[in-house]
Amino acid sequence: MPARIILSFLAAVFALALFLGPAIAEERTVAGTIVRLEPAGGVLVVRDAAGASWSFKVEADAGIDLSVLRPGDRVKVRIGRATPLNMITAADPLRKGDRVEKAPY
Repeated sequence: MPARIILSFLAAVFALALFLGPAIAEERTVAGTIVRLEPAGGVLVVRDAAGASWSFKVEADAGIDLSVLRPGDRVKVRIGRATPLNMITAADPLRKGDRVEKAPY
């Protein structure tokens, strides 16, 4: 009987973790240098300080103007929607609410 209770408890904890996982996610930022830019196609590739390249596809209604940026510019790409720590991929779409800002340095 105690093993059954423990298994039920563990199953409940696991289900709760799956439910709360997206709720505890937060905005994420990638900072780096633009290595590729195609404003017409909405393509932005940023290399971070660790040398990883991050490719972004800017959606048409995102409100992000890539024409003011140039390769070599230092930028911060902020994904405004809740994104779990392990869910930023190297080909994320940038949507309304996301931002690309030139770094002041």
